[in-house]
Amino acid sequence: MANVLTGWVGGLFAGATYPLQAIALFAKRPKLLTYLVVPMIINVILGLLLYVGLVLPGWRAVGDLAVQLNGWINGWEASLPAWLYWLSGVAWAVGWLLRSLLVVLLFGVIGFILAQFGTLLGAPWYGQLSEQIEKVRLGQLEVVEVGLVRDVGRALGFELKKLALLIGAAVLFLLLNFLPGLGTGLGAIEGVSVAALLTCMDFLDAPLERRRLKFRRKLRLVLGNLPVMASFSLACLFLLSIPLLNLLMVPVCVAAGTLLFCDRLWPRHFAPAQDGN
Repeated sequence: MANVLTGWVGGLFAGATYPLQAIALFAKRPKLLTYLVVPMIINVILGLLLYVGLVLPGWRAVGDLAVQLNGWINGWEASLPAWLYWLSGVAWAVGWLLRSLLVVLLFGVIGFILAQFGTLLGAPWYGQLSEQIEKVRLGQLEVVEVGLVRDVGRALGFELKKLALLIGAAVLFLLLNFLPGLGTGLGAIEGVSVAALLTCMDFLDAPLERRRLKFRRKLRLVLGNLPVMASFSLACLFLLSIPLLNLLMVPVCVAAGTLLFCDRLWPRHFAPAQDGN
């Protein structure tokens, strides 16, 4: 039991360090930065569109909700008896916390969308970057060639299956919100979990797709290595939710995903079996 707990704790810590390891790798091998020029331009353009299209209306929506919440709190305060007036301070603290959570959620959603479209639009350059990192880390590169037409079909299939997973999660989220009390909290946890899962699959996809794995196999690899994958994906989501910095974080997370594959998945699932003789 102690060994299992230690492994989980170690995995949770290790997964979160991979973005930092990717930054260190770029500093050590600056030639890798040449693969980031075009994706960075794509991310800046995409980021500006997202900020203009989502942040401004989202910020207004948060402001409107804050006004409504303040009105509700003021009305509730007026109905309190004098001996319960101290509860007004608790209500204002809860209101401030809810507004803060809405702002965090807004930037988290923008970061998630940036990751989805950024990895898709920058896929050719990220694929080359991932190949170079795998050569550095493993000293070799494995690519299963299937042809251009099948490559495009696999890419579309991957995105459609992610979309189906996201729609299923959205339906579950709506159903959870019908539960009184815990429904909203459970729905929020489910939403973050699905976002983390899809983010992890995106940033791990380059080395997995080179081996032409099926979607279910990719999903099993992520879920089967959960401690390290969970902390890796949550760390990436956190970095992607930081305004402006997230424009730089997509390539860092792609590189981090390849490093994670080389260190954690390749030895357990893809390394050639060693002959004991």
